Amino acid sequence: MSDTIEDYLKAIYKLQGGDGKVSTSALAERMGVTAPSATSMITRLAELGLLRHDRYRGVELTDAGARTALEVIRHHRLWELFLAEALRVPLDRVHAEAERLEHALSDDLEERMDEMLGFPTVDPHGDPIPTKDGYVANDSGCRLSDLHVGTEAIVRRVPDSDPALLRYLTELGLTPGRRVRLTRRAPFGGTLFIQTDGESQAIGEELARRVVVTVETITSEN
Repeated sequence: MSDTIEDYLKAIYKLQGGDGKVSTSALAERMGVTAPSATSMITRLAELGLLRHDRYRGVELTDAGARTALEVIRHHRLWELFLAEALRVPLDRVHAEAERLEHALSDDLEERMDEMLGFPTVDPHGDPIPTKDGYVANDSGCRLSDLHVGTEAIVRRVPDSDPALLRYLTELGLTPGRRVRLTRRAPFGGTLFIQTDGESQAIGEELARRVVVTVETITSEN
């Protein structure tokens, strides 16, 4: 199966919403191609039995297509963790490097990498790593922007494909596993004031919406 086919299947899997349908325009935008190019690939994938295509409702992966997509995502996230932990590649670079490596991972190397990393369940950005059987753990947590003032939480997930944003989050101490406390909030969707590692920081509402956390403890609300 070509790298391009795997990239399309991965993109469709990530774009699927509640009804599992993905529009041709959304897929074309994600892949950075024209709508006719996306349509051509959709036709090919349908012929291969990897997706179902409804002209008016969009596309959805078949079981075979979903299995392939999850395998590629598993490879990608294992590579990200290996690069981050074994090679100390910075968080803002592991996604792009893993994009190049995800298509070249034998079953034997995958097993060895998985064992060496301690059979991990999440990648460096906090995204779940699918199991070999295709199981993906339920996503849990809430957005940093949804915390009540005085709440302490643990950062669980950050966006994986924006290097500049990841470098900024690293500077702020907002990376998976780090503690954060919301200390104050400006009214009307204004600035949020947080504390990480004893340092006070000010961040915007939009940025806070992109960081997923789980509540550690609830302290007094100011």
